[in-house]
Amino acid sequence: MESQPTGDVPTRNPRFSEPTLDLNNRSPSPRSVSGDGPHPSSASTSTRSAGESTDSNGSRGRRSRPSVAAVSSQLTIVREKLEHMEHKEQRSQHRGSSTASTERPPLANKALPEEAVVSSKQVLLSFSKVASKNVEKEEARRQQVDRFNLENELQRRVHQRLAQWEDSKYRGWTEYLLSWAIPRFRHTPPPHVEELKSLALHYYPPRAELKCHVCDFGEGRAEHKVVELGQLEEYMIVKPDWVDVRWIHAPLGLGLMHSSVEDIFLHEGEPGREFENAGRAGWPYLETEIFNFRHRDNVQEMRDVYLLLRDWQELQHDLDLSTWKADHNASLHHDVDWRADHLATQPTFWNLVGSDMPWQLSEGLSMGSLTPKDGLQPVGRHIEPQTLSMHPFYKDAHLVRDPFRTFHRGDGFLLTLSPLQGVNYLDKHFSKYLAEPVDAMFDNDDASAIGQAFQAFAKSGTSTWHRRTVEWFLVYLLTEVGVTPHPLRQGFNAPTLESVYCSVIQDLKRRRFEEWKPNVTVQLVREYLSCLDELTYITLNLQKKADLFKVMGLDVVKFETQDLESGKEPDNSQGESSLDRVSWAENHAQHQHECFERLLIDLKQSLDAVSEYFPTNTLTLLLRFRAMSNANECAFSQLFQLRSIEQNDMAIVSDSQNKAILIFTGVTIVFLPLSFFTSYFGMNVRGIANTDKTETYFWKVCGTVAFLIVLLVTLGAFKHNLRRLLRQRWKPPAIV
Repeated sequence: MESQPTGDVPTRNPRFSEPTLDLNNRSPSPRSVSGDGPHPSSASTSTRSAGESTDSNGSRGRRSRPSVAAVSSQLTIVREKLEHMEHKEQRSQHRGSSTASTERPPLANKALPEEAVVSSKQVLLSFSKVASKNVEKEEARRQQVDRFNLENELQRRVHQRLAQWEDSKYRGWTEYLLSWAIPRFRHTPPPHVEELKSLALHYYPPRAELKCHVCDFGEGRAEHKVVELGQLEEYMIVKPDWVDVRWIHAPLGLGLMHSSVEDIFLHEGEPGREFENAGRAGWPYLETEIFNFRHRDNVQEMRDVYLLLRDWQELQHDLDLSTWKADHNASLHHDVDWRADHLATQPTFWNLVGSDMPWQLSEGLSMGSLTPKDGLQPVGRHIEPQTLSMHPFYKDAHLVRDPFRTFHRGDGFLLTLSPLQGVNYLDKHFSKYLAEPVDAMFDNDDASAIGQAFQAFAKSGTSTWHRRTVEWFLVYLLTEVGVTPHPLRQGFNAPTLESVYCSVIQDLKRRRFEEWKPNVTVQLVREYLSCLDELTYITLNLQKKADLFKVMGLDVVKFETQDLESGKEPDNSQGESSLDRVSWAENHAQHQHECFERLLIDLKQSLDAVSEYFPTNTLTLLLRFRAMSNANECAFSQLFQLRSIEQNDMAIVSDSQNKAILIFTGVTIVFLPLSFFTSYFGMNVRGIANTDKTETYFWKVCGTVAFLIVLLVTLGAFKHNLRRLLRQRWKPPAIV
């Protein structure tokens, strides 16, 4: 149970100790009250999914701790529900003072002064939360999902025909011969050009028609608009007087369009305060990477459409025209053309939409892309398999990564750029969220961290912000999206990534000792290597995020020091400060990193226990491999050596079978000529019976057919050797 605030000053992190910053006047944070408990960040809030029932009191009972912002936005609803909770307040009044220090106080009190109600930290002490859903908005969203599913089903059929046509182009001579008799082996015609154009625009909308989100935050008020990218420039120039911060989110990945929008935004106003430690040298802006989940079929279809249609000349002209058809910006088109000429590339449709494709774990740079040419360049159609899908909860999910870059100005504008995103929050409705349209994910704050960043302040605006500045919201947003994916927001009603990978590793360790079977062993090795690659990258990424939040804390301390020295007091002293957010995010990322690091070590060392099951000579061989390899290669050596020993044992068993086959082969060689001669001389040598054909006609027909069959079988058996010889023969001479 949570204890009541005692008023003691929280212990500061030595890493953030600055002599110029006086934190003694800061209010005690809930984290200092709860001891070792998790930080009360918005990532640990508990929201109710649409369609769930509530109890008679309008509350879902004991839930995970709500966040600062999410609970603050519900203060009005809390006041309206007070009359339904008077019986709870009466029970709480009978509790003694001894239990008051260990149990949570009632949700609210009518006698509380207004400043106490405004303090979101007071509301944090309760687990009860009243979740409010806009019925009209949810109905409109449901209809949008239904329309998307219908359109998506039609486009998926076109994609299947396109994939079948592509796969049938590369057939062997066996399938070619069978296609004359069996329809399913026949060459599939490609879809019509108009169908292919509709398919391309379904998965890759024209750049000017991309849905961008403009979110305005003011005191006690917030507004959200959906505008097309072709009209975005006018929202970068000026904002209404009541707006403290305007946040613009454009779903653009790293590329030409990304760089042009960023450049236009930064030239429209004065630069913001520089994050000298968290940014790069000469580029004081923040960026990170977002882990999110997409439906595996969606990732595969996007990759297929991009790689199969980008060289289709019949589509190129119409798709290029659709790119700027809805553009009404003053300088975006011109800036993209100039940037493309500067980088020696062409601003074609496919060069601009390639940034929409999500990155797989092993693709692209990690949190270090510098130029538009550092974007993803896929080389293969098929997506890499993930061991994460071995778990039933993630059977249809594919973990991808997207760059998330932020740019802020001193006049209260914030621009964030990231490709269309999938599911960030893990929930029991995870599979349903995967099937929803990605461009509508912003409206689903139960699944999207970016959507939650607006919904957290949709009613309270900037009233609960510690400081009503763009830097405070930037830190809040980056820490919110940087620690995903996680199930904290929904009260751990879904398995975490750590627990799933732990189950996968245990399954791999169990399967090491199963009997050797053809192809099964090879599949086990591939799954082992895939799991090792996934854990390696996730661990590396989490370490970089922890380091980012660590140095970001230095910039936050510098900003706070400058504000206090200039006499700028916090707008809401009870609100969650940027330092609280950064500390929570760093601790969360560091904890995840430690968990995955332990899993990675466990996976690498999981084969050490196999040594005790081997005889002495085998153990000596394994030790020799261990001495020749480092810690990472040792696990590979042991695994491959284990399978080699099993295959050697199988070879010994099959050796006796080979000897028996050799005897039967010798007998067959002896009697095969005898069978031929007895069959030949047993025929009517004066001609073919009941016909006027002679023996010469028989040898012309049967001999030719027999020769062709032998020739085709020989060519098929030695086709790889023949290809290698032809390549070597026709290989062009090396240039000296």
